[in-house]
Amino acid sequence: MKPLRLSVRTKLTALYGGAFLLVGLALLIVNYLLVSSTLPDGAAFATDSLAGVSVQRAYPMDATSILPAERAQATQLVATSLGEYRSDVLSTLLWQSLVALAIAGALAVLLGWLMASRVLRPLHAITSTARKLEIENLDRRIDLDGPDDELKELADTFDGMLDRLAVSFESQKRFVANASHELRTPLAVQRTLVEVAMADPDVSPEVQKLGEHLIYTNERSERMIEGLLVLARSDRGLAARTPVRLDEVVATVLRSAAAMAEEAGVTVESRLRPRTVSGDPVLLERLVTNLVHNAITYNREGGWIHVDLGGDPALVVRNTGPQVPFDAVPALFEPFRRLSGDRTGDSRNAGLGLSIVRSIAKAHGGTAGAEPGGRGGGLIVRVRLP
Repeated sequence: MKPLRLSVRTKLTALYGGAFLLVGLALLIVNYLLVSSTLPDGAAFATDSLAGVSVQRAYPMDATSILPAERAQATQLVATSLGEYRSDVLSTLLWQSLVALAIAGALAVLLGWLMASRVLRPLHAITSTARKLEIENLDRRIDLDGPDDELKELADTFDGMLDRLAVSFESQKRFVANASHELRTPLAVQRTLVEVAMADPDVSPEVQKLGEHLIYTNERSERMIEGLLVLARSDRGLAARTPVRLDEVVATVLRSAAAMAEEAGVTVESRLRPRTVSGDPVLLERLVTNLVHNAITYNREGGWIHVDLGGDPALVVRNTGPQVPFDAVPALFEPFRRLSGDRTGDSRNAGLGLSIVRSIAKAHGGTAGAEPGGRGGGLIVRVRLP
């Protein structure tokens, strides 16, 4: 059985209310004892030296003519009356005090609840800010106003931590983007030099084979750098948004991938319904391209892919292919992570495809997830976009 979890607000309210009730109960006991010691006791009154005076006051007409038995009877009557009066007073005092304590306790609990809410308001602000934080919106801050107390110090410390995190993430993104951009030039130069050397008719077969291998390696490096650039760009979020007909984007990508699918022996099926998304058309096209190319690359001859657009989720891509273990699916969305075996047979891919898909989906306020395809193998990738 799951243990009962009480909020801090409830605990503080219980603490305030409990403390008030304990103090009120102690005050009630002290008041009861003081009143009890002040009121006369009927039993003690019967033997008091003032009994005669009280009887004389009770019978003022002729106190000397009262017989001793009548005096004793009158004294006992007065003592009994005083005892009943004392008992009634103490009983009334006790019950009225308990009722007053209950009402005051209820008010104390209500005020304690409101006070706890006010005290915990900065903590709620910190929690709300932490929940809304993403890599692309580290500019959120608490900016707590109020006295310079421990809670404000906590909020300011949290804001300072966010400032350092934002600087660190931005520096990392700039480094990836700048490094990827700077690497493009030497790779392009290397590719040109190799192609020029291979164009020489006197090149030996060994040099020709070496040149082909260098061009193959160069192409893979260029694709990896291009993927890093797209990943860095999508991680920074969207600077501007425009309405994008996602169904038209998917149709364009499927037409351009038709030759690739035919060469791989894969059948492409689709069901496209009109869907407009607010975002970056270039990034959205890259998202769809990565999904379609992955579905074709990691497939089998005679297999198929099916693209469904327009429902909820917005885009679903299914494909046949090698069996994918369920616990290995989350790793596919991490950069440079691929499965062993058939899914890594094509070494031209750097393992950035699904990482870019998830990053672009998050930049558009959506999500991307996957699950094994079942008996037919492969994957089912679902992308949700607002």
